[in-house]
Amino acid sequence: MPLIFFRFIIIEALRKQGFFFCPNLIYWQEKNHILIPYNFLILHLTKYNIIMKVTVVGAGNVGATCANVIAHKELVNELVLIDIKEGIAEGKSLDIWQTSPINLYDTRVIGTTNDYSKTDGSDVVVITSGLPRKPGMSRDDLISINAGIVKSVTENIIKHSPNAIIIVVSNPLDVMTYCAYKTAKIHSNKVFGMAGILDTARYRAFLAEALNCSPKDIQAVLMGGHGDTMVPLPRYTTVAGIPVTELIDSAKLDAIVDRTKKGGGELVNLMGTSAWYAPGAAAAQMVEAIVRDQKRIFPVCALLNGEYGLKNIYLGTPVKLGKNGIEEIIQLKLTPDEQALVNDSAKHVKEVMDVLDNMQ
Repeated sequence: MPLIFFRFIIIEALRKQGFFFCPNLIYWQEKNHILIPYNFLILHLTKYNIIMKVTVVGAGNVGATCANVIAHKELVNELVLIDIKEGIAEGKSLDIWQTSPINLYDTRVIGTTNDYSKTDGSDVVVITSGLPRKPGMSRDDLISINAGIVKSVTENIIKHSPNAIIIVVSNPLDVMTYCAYKTAKIHSNKVFGMAGILDTARYRAFLAEALNCSPKDIQAVLMGGHGDTMVPLPRYTTVAGIPVTELIDSAKLDAIVDRTKKGGGELVNLMGTSAWYAPGAAAAQMVEAIVRDQKRIFPVCALLNGEYGLKNIYLGTPVKLGKNGIEEIIQLKLTPDEQALVNDSAKHVKEVMDVLDNMQ
């Protein structure tokens, strides 16, 4: 049968697995001479993420790191990096693409300056845009400025990719996720924030140092807001299945929990600016869970509507993350003390959300 050569990268990827294309868009498996229907082809392509597209908005340190990790993992065929500053996204995208012959990946990275038409049809969009808090800037000032940025970005995303899943990384994280949700006017399972993966990564890294073990063996859950009121849950922290409380004394564990809560501030004090490697990698891990439909259990900033006795609030909670975004909010059986900490964190987050509501 004659072959149809469309989208070279799709053919190349499937060719390696023994597949060939036919004129009626049914593909031919030469080994067994089996014709497979078109809808199965689409499922196959989706499984291997060949037809998926991701956009990262904001080409600063976090956005560029996120794009770099996504490209290196070959999560998608096409990756767009967009920024408002002339030439920044184009330059960083080109720099990332030029590592492809060295690190051996095929994901095409495209940069653009404020041209959202290049993002058309994105399956997942990561928003990293926003300004850091500067000396003399009040919390309300930061919320006002970054809410305006996130609102504008979200409007453009929905205009060009109405079916996209939106991951928010901009700070203040919880309220910016809420801002994106209000602007997008889509189901909350498709608008959520990255914070819990980053916070648990810091927590696990600190524990690995203290226990002199591999961070690969440490699993943990945090809840609450992204900041000083976050709620690490030692009861749900394990090392290769062993409760962490059996391996470290309570004083050391409490110190690690406190250090985790102040993890972002520690890095700002050391570097004079916010972190980017871990936040960018954390956002990329969320993208991976979605495009590969991994059904991973991650703590993310999600809209709660009755879970844990909380309503209409974006807060860190464990969820199941897959191709549909948040596919399930997992409700842990918290102790009264743990629930009290979550409630206190929610109170602080709600106060910030109210600031945004009162501005609009």
